[in-house]
Amino acid sequence: MFSVVIPGQPCLPNLAQVEATKFAITFPLVPFTEVVVFFRPDAATPLPPDAAAAVYIQFPEPNPAPGSAPPFHLLGALRNDRQSAIFKIPANIPAMQNVNAMMGAEVVLGISVEPEQVIGPQLNALEAEQGTSMVLVRQQKEITTKVLAQRIIGNAFNFLASFASSDPNNRGLEVVSLKSFRDWWTKFERKVDMDPTFLEREDPSAQG
Repeated sequence: MFSVVIPGQPCLPNLAQVEATKFAITFPLVPFTEVVVFFRPDAATPLPPDAAAAVYIQFPEPNPAPGSAPPFHLLGALRNDRQSAIFKIPANIPAMQNVNAMMGAEVVLGISVEPEQVIGPQLNALEAEQGTSMVLVRQQKEITTKVLAQRIIGNAFNFLASFASSDPNNRGLEVVSLKSFRDWWTKFERKVDMDPTFLEREDPSAQG
């Protein structure tokens, strides 16, 4: 009824039916950030009306407690009008942060056919959580851009300060020639060409 694709791996064409409304498949842990789940073409009318196929995934624990089973994480759902989807794997899964140490351990992907009224609130909460994560990522990028802009300005200031001279017509005012600015810009461009990420590491007080 369902098939699964892990990017870079062979298609997993058949999920085993473990209960009347539950399906599951296991596969070895490999590095991946998303998974594709879809109805098989031979599933003519896959779901009852007002039902959804909730997709869950279970990763092995790096340090499992005796007698405890790893939790299942809700990824999303398929419906009769949405028969395939690409689901993102949560970034905070411990196993995905230690893939090399746990390579080959078993991952379980499960699908549970549930009434919309049951799974709907959980899906709404998941979407809200994912939306909040995207806002945090955007804010982080804005902060990074601001820091980079400050470092570019600081780089220019530190370089040009040594070329500043007093303006005879305005006491206390220091000026910099346009040639000095062009020299800084040429040097700055060359440095960016050689190492595009240098500003991400640079001490803001360092000269260009």
